[in-house]
Amino acid sequence: MHMAKGKPSTADLRKHHALPGGHKRQLAFLMMLLPGIAFLICFSYLPMPGIIMAFKNYRLAIPPKDFWIQNRFIYSVFVQNPWVGLTNFKFLTATPDGAMILRNTVGYNLLFMVTGLVLSVGLAVVIHELRNRRAAKVYHTILFLPYFISWIVVSYALYALISTTGMFNQIARATNSATINYYTKVQYWPYIFWIANIWKYTGNGSIIYLATLTGFDQDLYEAAAIDGAGKWRQFWTITLPQLMPTIVLLQILAIGRFFNSDFDMFFSLPNGSGILRNATNTIDVYVYHALSGGSQMGYAAAGAFFQSTVGFILVLTTNMIVRRVEPDMSLF
Repeated sequence: MHMAKGKPSTADLRKHHALPGGHKRQLAFLMMLLPGIAFLICFSYLPMPGIIMAFKNYRLAIPPKDFWIQNRFIYSVFVQNPWVGLTNFKFLTATPDGAMILRNTVGYNLLFMVTGLVLSVGLAVVIHELRNRRAAKVYHTILFLPYFISWIVVSYALYALISTTGMFNQIARATNSATINYYTKVQYWPYIFWIANIWKYTGNGSIIYLATLTGFDQDLYEAAAIDGAGKWRQFWTITLPQLMPTIVLLQILAIGRFFNSDFDMFFSLPNGSGILRNATNTIDVYVYHALSGGSQMGYAAAGAFFQSTVGFILVLTTNMIVRRVEPDMSLF
């Protein structure tokens, strides 16, 4: 049976869309990708050759006038500086505080990941359930704003609250209670970091979950309500199962940052108090102090390489486990 004259066949349509001109309609989408691709290339791929700093004894050197490379940094890294193998990595383990630094980095990240997940999902669900959409937008904006406030500003606000002359101690004096010098008490700082992290990142973390919730079929909730299911039952049987792929995806990515820490928070909030080092020293802070004390640049490169490599391995391992348990939820 022949097709009607003048009507293009399926093969012709496929051939048409396979031509380069067929992709012009995607030009707008490709242009939207350009800023992100340019950022990725400039700040993620072009600096990658600098990884070799982790395996060299870096010292800035001046290239000879007749040498074809005249950039000091490039000449020093790729030509002049000698290879030292894994020597630069020893400074992470040679320190007697290595176990404490590792404990703080992993412990804080685990605490922030678990509480951040619960609170971000909870906030997204609560805002989504609000019937007054204008009020929902106002509440979410208020909770999202802390993400844009610098940790330096937060550190000054915190100092005004907990310093010896701060508001908390002034209230304690007014009520004849004992005052506390928080900048010398290590035991309070895990809680301070925890509260500060929740305050700053919960609103931002709820955005993706809120966007996912808006795409759910509302007929499921109406049917569940007709069957007598309350909001709590609807959450466990409808909302959470549909949110699970997004939750798993974001947690796989979060695990990749397990050996990284929020340097600005851990460095700024303690206000330079060395007494608090047992609660504030993470890998990033330790590397910074090592550099400020005159240590080699190779140490910082080794620390960053260690964090990136271990994070990459953790992402691959976690994704492999997820793929074996639930293939549809894996990252790749």
